[in-house]
Amino acid sequence: MKLPSTYLKAISLDTISLDRSALSLAVSADIDFDRFADFAEPLAAALDCTVRERQWGADRHQWLLEFEGSQLWLNYEFYGNICWLSTERDADFEVLEYLATLLQPHLKVN
Repeated sequence: MKLPSTYLKAISLDTISLDRSALSLAVSADIDFDRFADFAEPLAAALDCTVRERQWGADRHQWLLEFEGSQLWLNYEFYGNICWLSTERDADFEVLEYLATLLQPHLKVN
């Protein structure tokens, strides 16, 4: 499900970091666990991803996103206050690299 741009609010990120060995893209931001969708929906829209599935538990959110045929997991863990996008396929790490470039404009300027 893609959201209309009029619904979305701006996202503000503290840092982003790629990790090839973990096939992940870490995202640091002010995220409220109970209002994760308020962060994740604009993030997915900024990345032009479609949300395919939403899962959550006592201390974790996990959303399945799709970007041009590549499946990505958006994860957030409350206790570690960590958020990351990941893929299970080595070939899709290039997708994470590209998505990192889309997130650059959303980094806070210090």
